[in-house]
Amino acid sequence: MSEAATLPDRPARPAACGTGARLGRASSWLQRRVFASRRDAFLSLVVAAVLGAIAWAIVPWALFDATWRGASRADCTGTGACWAFVSAKAPQFVYGFYPPAERWRPNIAFALLVVGLIWLMVPRLPAKGRAAFFMMVVLPVATFLLLHGGFAGLSVVPSDRWGGFLLTLILAVSGITFSLPFGVLLALGRRSRMPLIRWLCIGFIELCRGVPFLTVLFMAIVMLPFFLPSGMKPDPLALAVAGIIFYEAAYMAEVVRGGLQALPKGQYEAAMAIGFGYWRTMLHIILPQAVRKVVPGVVNTTISLLKNTTLVMVVGLFDLLNIVSAGVSDPLWAGSQAEGYFIVGLVFWLMSFGLSCYSRAIEARFARAERS
Repeated sequence: MSEAATLPDRPARPAACGTGARLGRASSWLQRRVFASRRDAFLSLVVAAVLGAIAWAIVPWALFDATWRGASRADCTGTGACWAFVSAKAPQFVYGFYPPAERWRPNIAFALLVVGLIWLMVPRLPAKGRAAFFMMVVLPVATFLLLHGGFAGLSVVPSDRWGGFLLTLILAVSGITFSLPFGVLLALGRRSRMPLIRWLCIGFIELCRGVPFLTVLFMAIVMLPFFLPSGMKPDPLALAVAGIIFYEAAYMAEVVRGGLQALPKGQYEAAMAIGFGYWRTMLHIILPQAVRKVVPGVVNTTISLLKNTTLVMVVGLFDLLNIVSAGVSDPLWAGSQAEGYFIVGLVFWLMSFGLSCYSRAIEARFARAERS
């Protein structure tokens, strides 16, 4: 036998690998999605030209000609953005008027929120029921105890000193966390066979949907105290959170009701045939399918809630938008509106875009599960 015959076979080299394969996939994607036809190519070039013109106008102002450090607006002598204003006011934008020596407490609250969101939103992590309990019970209680204080040697910090991005997150996370379960209950109540429950839910939903959000806020601040014991003075922040939850729950109820109506009647009949009662049918069969169908609507309502939190400024709460407006009114930084509101818009866009991306990931995951 020859020496060549005794040598082991060498593995065949792949046709394309590494950078070449990635470039090939990118080229194929561009050809399918961007330049599939003359019309697509023309529209793609027009959009690219518009985006390029916007970038040409913004990038030099925001980066190349910007001033990054300074003690007042007078130090910003260039033609670009005065980011020195944002640098000087950044702690106030994040924490509001929270005492600087106690800001480690909001930092712990931020860390707990991040842990809860990762636990709840990452599909691979187990025990989603416990994650929901953490977000709905443990996190609100721990956040309030940390931020308010009054125990274990922590000094009391009243809620009127909370503000900025901290307050915006409190309002948004509270509203998102509690409006969905309340919305589910309202949707089920609106479809109830009990006339009293059905009409009460219909009345609540139509009242909240039929008035502006500012009206609901004023009702929460002015009217809710009349239903509390005499001499009890509720916290304005708690009333604002209650108003946000009630208002958004009405919209969530209609979104969930649409998902319930989209399910065929056979799902209910099959559950009853195997001996499931009403609540077991809803919890284990109907609601999981309904929620899958209304993920875009739920996320859309969530984004609307996130942006509506800026309206609490009319009741004297200094959320991110209001705290930036207060910073702009500082005589040392007069004329810094563009930079301040640019940061506000960027923060809200990043949060809204993050929710949109997460929504698409959930929808894709549900689609793969249905195909398999």
